[in-house]
Amino acid sequence: MTRTTIRATDHHRHRRPLRTHGERFCVAASPIGDLLLLRTERGLSGLYLLGLANSPAIEPGWVEDDEAFAEVRAQLDEYFAGTRASFEVALDLEGTAFQRSVWEGLLAIPFGKTESYGELAERIGRPGAFRAVGLANGRNPVSIIVPCHRVIGADGSLTGYGWGTERKRWLLDLEAVRQPTGSK
Repeated sequence: MTRTTIRATDHHRHRRPLRTHGERFCVAASPIGDLLLLRTERGLSGLYLLGLANSPAIEPGWVEDDEAFAEVRAQLDEYFAGTRASFEVALDLEGTAFQRSVWEGLLAIPFGKTESYGELAERIGRPGAFRAVGLANGRNPVSIIVPCHRVIGADGSLTGYGWGTERKRWLLDLEAVRQPTGSK
């Protein structure tokens, strides 16, 4: 189960709330590309695919610290190997109250399952807000762990994934084919 600290902020206009100091980072290789991981003293605050327009650049004042990410990297490796279905990672996510409700809703979508934007909107108590759910989903700062790739169009189509629909399909196929055993 993912432990979360999701805090309110007024940075709703940005792709990612801007922090200029106090973050630690590392770059981790994965089957879908190099991942940029960010953390604060409270937990993981970002997981981005490097090289995309919506990925943050490493900022002055950030500290590279591979050791601080050893556990999350091990869990990601297990996920990509098909032996982990959920994460046990402290999160420190900043977002509006609505974004937080969407991200908490994403955490409730089971491994290997999908849900439409409309179904997610209804489940979080905002029926009809499927477009706003899509926008909040797109601002998720911790992809994979907060599984925004599990949200699909009402007709089952792979819509709106910032890392590209080919990576979304790859992640969904990974989860469909490799149902982990055990309690992870």
